[in-house]
Amino acid sequence: MRTQMFRCQFFLAATLFVLPGCLQKVDPPPSGATSGDSGSSSEGTLSGSIRINGSSTVFPVSQAVGVEFDALHPDVDVTVSGAGTGSGFKDFVVRQIDLWDASRPITEDEKKQCEEKDLKYVEFTVAIDGLSVVVHPENNWVDDLSVAELHALFRPESQVMKWSDLREGFPAEKIKLYTPDSESGTYDYFNEVINGKAKACRSDVSPSTNDNILVSGVSGDKYSLGYFGYAYYTANKAKLKALGIRAADDAPPVAPTDESIETGEYRPLSRPLFVYASHGGLKRPEVREFLKYYLGPTGQEIVAKRGYIPLKEEVRVEMMQRLDAAIAEASK
Repeated sequence: MRTQMFRCQFFLAATLFVLPGCLQKVDPPPSGATSGDSGSSSEGTLSGSIRINGSSTVFPVSQAVGVEFDALHPDVDVTVSGAGTGSGFKDFVVRQIDLWDASRPITEDEKKQCEEKDLKYVEFTVAIDGLSVVVHPENNWVDDLSVAELHALFRPESQVMKWSDLREGFPAEKIKLYTPDSESGTYDYFNEVINGKAKACRSDVSPSTNDNILVSGVSGDKYSLGYFGYAYYTANKAKLKALGIRAADDAPPVAPTDESIETGEYRPLSRPLFVYASHGGLKRPEVREFLKYYLGPTGQEIVAKRGYIPLKEEVRVEMMQRLDAAIAEASK
Protein backbone atom coordinates (compact mmCIF):
# COMPACT_ATOMS: atom_id res chain seq x y z
CA MET A 1 0.00 0.00 0.00
CA ARG A 2 1.60 3.27 -1.10
CA THR A 3 1.24 7.03 -0.93
CA GLN A 4 1.78 8.89 -4.18
CA MET A 5 5.48 9.43 -3.53
CA PHE A 6 6.55 7.00 -0.84
CA ARG A 7 5.71 3.63 0.55
CA CYS A 8 3.79 3.84 3.84
CA GLN A 9 6.77 2.49 5.76
CA PHE A 10 9.00 5.34 4.59
CA PHE A 11 6.35 7.93 5.33
CA LEU A 12 5.93 6.68 8.87
CA ALA A 13 9.64 6.75 9.54
CA ALA A 14 10.16 10.21 8.08
CA THR A 15 7.18 12.20 9.28
CA LEU A 16 7.08 14.23 12.45
CA PHE A 17 3.69 12.78 13.25
CA VAL A 18 3.56 9.04 13.72
CA LEU A 19 0.19 7.64 14.59
CA PRO A 20 0.72 4.77 17.01
CA GLY A 21 0.68 1.33 15.46
CA CYS A 22 0.13 2.33 11.83
CA LEU A 23 1.60 -0.93 10.65
CA GLN A 24 0.06 -3.03 13.40
CA LYS A 25 -2.00 -5.83 11.95
CA VAL A 26 -5.68 -5.95 12.81
CA ASP A 27 -6.73 -9.34 14.10
CA PRO A 28 -8.90 -11.23 11.63
CA PRO A 29 -12.62 -11.10 12.39
CA PRO A 30 -14.36 -13.97 14.13
CA SER A 31 -16.11 -16.58 12.05
CA GLY A 32 -19.52 -15.46 10.93
CA ALA A 33 -18.42 -11.83 10.42
CA THR A 34 -19.89 -9.90 7.53
CA SER A 35 -18.00 -8.74 4.48
CA GLY A 36 -17.89 -5.35 6.19
CA ASP A 37 -15.75 -6.96 8.90
CA SER A 38 -13.22 -8.81 6.81
CA GLY A 39 -13.15 -7.11 3.45
CA SER A 40 -13.51 -10.51 1.82
CA SER A 41 -15.26 -10.66 -1.50
CA SER A 42 -17.86 -13.07 -2.74
CA GLU A 43 -16.62 -12.25 -6.23
CA GLY A 44 -13.34 -14.17 -5.87
CA THR A 45 -9.82 -12.92 -5.26
CA LEU A 46 -9.66 -9.15 -5.41
CA SER A 47 -7.22 -7.32 -7.63
CA GLY A 48 -6.90 -3.88 -9.17
CA SER A 49 -6.19 -0.46 -7.68
CA ILE A 50 -7.88 2.13 -5.47
CA ARG A 51 -6.82 5.78 -5.66
CA ILE A 52 -7.66 8.11 -2.75
CA ASN A 53 -6.84 11.78 -2.20
CA GLY A 54 -8.15 14.65 -0.12
CA SER A 55 -8.22 15.80 3.47
CA SER A 56 -4.97 15.72 5.44
CA THR A 57 -7.12 15.10 8.51
CA VAL A 58 -8.75 11.99 7.04
CA PHE A 59 -5.48 10.86 5.43
CA PRO A 60 -3.98 9.01 8.47
CA VAL A 61 -7.06 6.86 9.02
CA SER A 62 -7.61 6.14 5.30
CA GLN A 63 -3.95 5.22 5.04
CA ALA A 64 -4.17 2.90 8.05
CA VAL A 65 -7.32 1.23 6.72
CA GLY A 66 -5.56 0.87 3.38
CA VAL A 67 -2.56 -0.85 4.99
CA GLU A 68 -4.75 -3.45 6.68
CA PHE A 69 -6.94 -3.94 3.60
CA ASP A 70 -3.83 -4.46 1.50
CA ALA A 71 -2.66 -7.13 3.94
CA LEU A 72 -5.93 -8.98 3.33
CA HIS A 73 -5.88 -8.37 -0.42
CA PRO A 74 -2.25 -8.07 -1.60
CA ASP A 75 -3.30 -7.93 -5.25
CA VAL A 76 -5.11 -4.63 -4.64
CA ASP A 77 -2.86 -1.55 -4.87
CA VAL A 78 -4.23 1.15 -2.53
CA THR A 79 -2.75 4.62 -3.05
CA VAL A 80 -3.59 7.31 -0.47
CA SER A 81 -2.59 10.98 -0.58
CA GLY A 82 -3.53 13.90 1.67
CA ALA A 83 -3.22 17.01 -0.47
CA GLY A 84 -6.22 18.70 1.17
CA THR A 85 -9.98 18.52 0.77
CA GLY A 86 -10.07 21.10 -2.01
CA SER A 87 -7.24 19.54 -3.96
CA GLY A 88 -8.77 16.11 -3.57
CA PHE A 89 -12.04 17.30 -5.05
CA LYS A 90 -10.24 18.62 -8.13
CA ASP A 91 -9.00 15.09 -8.77
CA PHE A 92 -12.35 13.51 -7.89
CA VAL A 93 -14.46 15.60 -10.24
CA VAL A 94 -12.27 14.71 -13.24
CA ARG A 95 -12.28 11.02 -12.23
CA GLN A 96 -8.56 10.81 -11.45
CA ILE A 97 -9.30 9.18 -8.09
CA ASP A 98 -11.87 6.67 -6.87
CA LEU A 99 -12.47 8.01 -3.35
CA TRP A 100 -12.33 11.57 -2.05
CA ASP A 101 -11.46 12.18 1.61
CA ALA A 102 -13.11 15.34 2.97
CA SER A 103 -13.12 17.03 6.35
CA ARG A 104 -16.22 19.07 5.51
CA PRO A 105 -19.33 18.38 3.42
CA ILE A 106 -19.29 18.90 -0.33
CA THR A 107 -20.10 22.52 -1.21
CA GLU A 108 -22.86 23.77 -3.50
CA ASP A 109 -20.27 24.82 -6.07
CA GLU A 110 -18.68 21.37 -5.98
CA LYS A 111 -22.10 19.74 -6.39
CA LYS A 112 -22.64 21.89 -9.47
CA GLN A 113 -19.29 20.84 -10.92
CA CYS A 114 -20.22 17.18 -10.41
CA GLU A 115 -23.51 17.76 -12.24
CA GLU A 116 -21.69 19.43 -15.11
CA LYS A 117 -19.32 16.44 -15.36
CA ASP A 118 -22.22 13.97 -14.99
CA LEU A 119 -20.45 12.54 -11.95
CA LYS A 120 -22.75 10.70 -9.57
CA TYR A 121 -21.38 10.31 -6.05
CA VAL A 122 -22.30 9.06 -2.59
CA GLU A 123 -21.31 10.59 0.75
CA PHE A 124 -20.23 8.38 3.67
CA THR A 125 -19.49 9.54 7.18
CA VAL A 126 -16.47 7.51 8.35
CA ALA A 127 -15.44 9.09 11.68
CA ILE A 128 -15.96 12.02 14.04
CA ASP A 129 -13.27 14.61 14.75
CA GLY A 130 -12.90 17.64 16.97
CA LEU A 131 -10.74 20.56 15.90
CA SER A 132 -8.25 21.18 18.70
CA VAL A 133 -7.11 24.73 19.46
CA VAL A 134 -3.61 24.36 20.88
CA VAL A 135 -0.81 26.41 22.43
CA HIS A 136 2.72 25.75 23.63
CA PRO A 137 2.87 23.58 26.79
CA GLU A 138 4.68 26.38 28.66
CA ASN A 139 1.76 28.74 28.04
CA ASN A 140 0.49 29.28 31.62
CA TRP A 141 -1.85 32.22 31.08
CA VAL A 142 -4.65 30.71 29.01
CA ASP A 143 -6.62 27.49 29.57
CA ASP A 144 -9.71 28.28 27.51
CA LEU A 145 -11.07 30.69 24.92
CA SER A 146 -14.61 31.59 23.91
CA VAL A 147 -15.92 31.42 20.37
CA ALA A 148 -16.14 35.23 20.50
CA GLU A 149 -12.45 35.45 21.39
CA LEU A 150 -11.54 33.05 18.59
CA HIS A 151 -13.56 35.22 16.21
CA ALA A 152 -11.77 38.35 17.42
CA LEU A 153 -8.46 36.60 16.86
CA PHE A 154 -9.08 35.04 13.42
CA ARG A 155 -11.56 37.38 11.67
CA PRO A 156 -10.21 39.00 8.48
CA GLU A 157 -10.15 42.51 10.00
CA SER A 158 -8.67 41.40 13.33
CA GLN A 159 -6.63 43.93 15.27
CA VAL A 160 -5.45 41.35 17.79
CA MET A 161 -1.69 41.25 17.44
CA LYS A 162 -0.59 40.52 20.99
CA TRP A 163 -1.97 38.24 23.65
CA SER A 164 -2.81 41.33 25.71
CA ASP A 165 -5.09 42.50 22.87
CA LEU A 166 -7.17 39.36 23.31
CA ARG A 167 -7.80 39.44 27.05
CA GLU A 168 -6.76 41.71 29.91
CA GLY A 169 -3.96 40.16 31.94
CA PHE A 170 -2.45 38.24 29.06
CA PRO A 171 1.21 39.04 28.23
CA ALA A 172 2.09 41.81 25.79
CA GLU A 173 3.71 39.32 23.42
CA LYS A 174 2.94 38.87 19.74
CA ILE A 175 0.75 35.87 18.88
CA LYS A 176 2.09 33.66 16.09
CA LEU A 177 -0.82 31.85 14.40
CA TYR A 178 -0.52 28.47 12.67
CA THR A 179 -3.42 27.28 10.51
CA PRO A 180 -4.19 24.80 7.73
CA ASP A 181 -3.99 26.35 4.28
CA SER A 182 -6.99 27.50 2.25
CA GLU A 183 -7.24 24.19 0.35
CA SER A 184 -7.98 22.41 3.62
CA GLY A 185 -11.45 21.37 4.69
CA THR A 186 -10.31 21.97 8.27
CA TYR A 187 -9.59 25.59 7.35
CA ASP A 188 -13.02 25.93 5.75
CA TYR A 189 -14.87 24.32 8.65
CA PHE A 190 -13.08 26.35 11.33
CA ASN A 191 -13.71 29.65 9.59
CA GLU A 192 -17.31 28.72 8.82
CA VAL A 193 -18.18 28.11 12.49
CA ILE A 194 -15.93 30.81 13.97
CA ASN A 195 -16.08 33.60 11.36
CA GLY A 196 -19.30 32.77 9.52
CA LYS A 197 -17.72 32.05 6.14
CA ALA A 198 -15.46 29.26 4.93
CA LYS A 199 -12.65 31.39 3.52
CA ALA A 200 -12.93 34.30 5.97
CA CYS A 201 -9.65 34.52 7.88
CA ARG A 202 -6.97 37.08 8.62
CA SER A 203 -4.07 36.88 6.19
CA ASP A 204 -1.10 37.17 8.55
CA VAL A 205 -1.05 33.51 9.58
CA SER A 206 1.45 30.74 8.92
CA PRO A 207 -0.51 28.19 6.83
CA SER A 208 0.52 24.71 5.81
CA THR A 209 -0.96 21.74 4.01
CA ASN A 210 0.99 19.52 6.42
CA ASP A 211 -0.47 19.21 9.93
CA ASN A 212 2.89 17.98 11.19
CA ILE A 213 4.38 21.36 10.30
CA LEU A 214 1.62 23.07 12.28
CA VAL A 215 2.38 20.83 15.28
CA SER A 216 6.06 21.70 14.97
CA GLY A 217 5.31 25.42 14.70
CA VAL A 218 3.16 25.61 17.81
CA SER A 219 5.39 23.32 19.86
CA GLY A 220 8.41 25.45 18.99
CA ASP A 221 7.04 28.89 19.95
CA LYS A 222 5.86 29.73 23.48
CA TYR A 223 3.58 32.52 22.26
CA SER A 224 1.98 30.67 19.36
CA LEU A 225 -1.52 29.30 18.82
CA GLY A 226 -2.89 26.98 16.17
CA TYR A 227 -5.59 24.48 15.33
CA PHE A 228 -5.90 21.11 13.59
CA GLY A 229 -7.63 17.75 13.96
CA TYR A 230 -7.94 16.00 17.32
CA ALA A 231 -5.86 12.99 16.26
CA TYR A 232 -2.83 15.22 15.63
CA TYR A 233 -3.21 16.67 19.12
CA THR A 234 -3.56 13.27 20.83
CA ALA A 235 -0.47 12.00 19.02
CA ASN A 236 1.53 15.01 20.26
CA LYS A 237 0.15 15.67 23.75
CA ALA A 238 3.63 15.95 25.27
CA LYS A 239 4.40 18.88 22.95
CA LEU A 240 1.06 20.72 22.99
CA LYS A 241 -1.60 22.09 25.31
CA ALA A 242 -5.22 21.92 24.13
CA LEU A 243 -7.55 24.73 25.17
CA GLY A 244 -11.10 24.35 26.37
CA ILE A 245 -13.68 26.10 24.20
CA ARG A 246 -16.64 28.10 25.51
CA ALA A 247 -19.54 28.15 23.05
CA ALA A 248 -20.80 31.35 24.72
CA ASP A 249 -19.08 33.89 26.95
CA ASP A 250 -20.95 32.63 30.03
CA ALA A 251 -20.69 28.92 29.13
CA PRO A 252 -18.26 26.56 30.88
CA PRO A 253 -15.18 25.57 28.88
CA VAL A 254 -15.23 22.14 27.25
CA ALA A 255 -11.96 20.40 26.45
CA PRO A 256 -11.62 18.16 23.38
CA THR A 257 -11.93 14.55 24.57
CA ASP A 258 -13.29 11.35 23.04
CA GLU A 259 -16.50 11.75 25.02
CA SER A 260 -17.08 15.49 24.47
CA ILE A 261 -16.48 15.12 20.71
CA GLU A 262 -18.69 12.05 20.34
CA THR A 263 -21.60 13.63 22.26
CA GLY A 264 -21.29 16.99 20.50
CA GLU A 265 -20.66 18.76 23.80
CA TYR A 266 -17.44 20.11 22.32
CA ARG A 267 -19.23 22.84 20.38
CA PRO A 268 -18.88 24.13 17.74
CA LEU A 269 -15.68 22.34 16.76
CA SER A 270 -16.94 18.73 16.62
CA ARG A 271 -17.44 17.57 13.05
CA PRO A 272 -17.97 14.46 10.93
CA LEU A 273 -15.34 13.27 8.48
CA PHE A 274 -16.32 11.98 5.05
CA VAL A 275 -15.34 9.74 2.18
CA TYR A 276 -17.06 10.33 -1.17
CA ALA A 277 -17.32 7.56 -3.75
CA SER A 278 -18.27 7.89 -7.40
CA HIS A 279 -20.81 5.52 -8.94
CA GLY A 280 -18.12 4.62 -11.46
CA GLY A 281 -15.80 3.52 -8.67
CA LEU A 282 -18.57 1.50 -7.02
CA LYS A 283 -18.86 -0.62 -10.16
CA ARG A 284 -15.49 -2.18 -9.23
CA PRO A 285 -15.37 -4.91 -6.58
CA GLU A 286 -12.13 -3.71 -4.97
CA VAL A 287 -13.63 -0.27 -4.27
CA ARG A 288 -16.85 -1.77 -2.94
CA GLU A 289 -15.02 -4.13 -0.59
CA PHE A 290 -12.66 -1.42 0.63
CA LEU A 291 -15.62 0.73 1.69
CA LYS A 292 -17.30 -2.25 3.35
CA TYR A 293 -14.10 -2.81 5.30
CA TYR A 294 -13.76 0.90 6.19
CA LEU A 295 -17.35 1.09 7.48
CA GLY A 296 -17.31 -2.35 9.09
CA PRO A 297 -16.51 -3.05 12.76
CA THR A 298 -12.83 -3.74 12.09
CA GLY A 299 -12.44 -0.55 10.05
CA GLN A 300 -14.02 1.44 12.87
CA GLU A 301 -11.59 -0.15 15.33
CA ILE A 302 -8.81 1.26 13.16
CA VAL A 303 -10.52 4.68 13.29
CA ALA A 304 -10.36 4.57 17.10
CA LYS A 305 -6.76 3.34 17.18
CA ARG A 306 -5.70 6.29 15.05
CA GLY A 307 -7.13 8.81 17.54
CA TYR A 308 -10.48 9.55 15.88
CA ILE A 309 -13.96 8.90 17.22
CA PRO A 310 -15.67 5.90 15.57
CA LEU A 311 -19.25 6.05 14.42
CA LYS A 312 -22.05 5.12 16.76
CA GLU A 313 -23.39 1.72 15.81
CA GLU A 314 -26.68 3.05 14.46
CA VAL A 315 -24.80 5.53 12.24
CA ARG A 316 -22.40 2.83 11.09
CA VAL A 317 -25.31 0.56 10.13
CA GLU A 318 -26.95 3.47 8.30
CA MET A 319 -23.74 4.05 6.31
CA MET A 320 -23.53 0.34 5.43
CA GLN A 321 -27.12 0.44 4.21
CA ARG A 322 -26.33 3.53 2.17
CA LEU A 323 -23.38 1.70 0.63
CA ASP A 324 -25.51 -1.34 -0.24
CA ALA A 325 -28.09 0.93 -1.91
CA ALA A 326 -25.42 2.84 -3.82
CA ILE A 327 -23.82 -0.39 -5.06
CA ALA A 328 -27.21 -1.59 -6.31
CA GLU A 329 -27.82 1.73 -8.06
CA ALA A 330 -24.35 1.84 -9.62
CA SER A 331 -24.71 -1.71 -10.88
CA LYS A 332 -27.85 -0.99 -12.91
